[in-house]
Amino acid sequence: MEFSAVLTPAPEGGYVAFNPETGTTTQGETVEEALANLREATELYLEEFPFSGTGRPLLTSFEIPERA
Repeated sequence: MEFSAVLTPAPEGGYVAFNPETGTTTQGETVEEALANLREATELYLEEFPFSGTGRPLLTSFEIPERA
């Protein structure tokens, strides 16, 4: 099964990794470590809550105007 991963830099260093299909979130010092941790967390989640998703999430962006 293929899942999505959203990685963002953590304020304290490293990365926070989020899987939007399941809601699992973890972190790691490197992108590779964050993804490995997310894979493990998602596998553990799926053992308890089988996936019955209807599709992949849509990732897009939006803008908020800066205040003067």
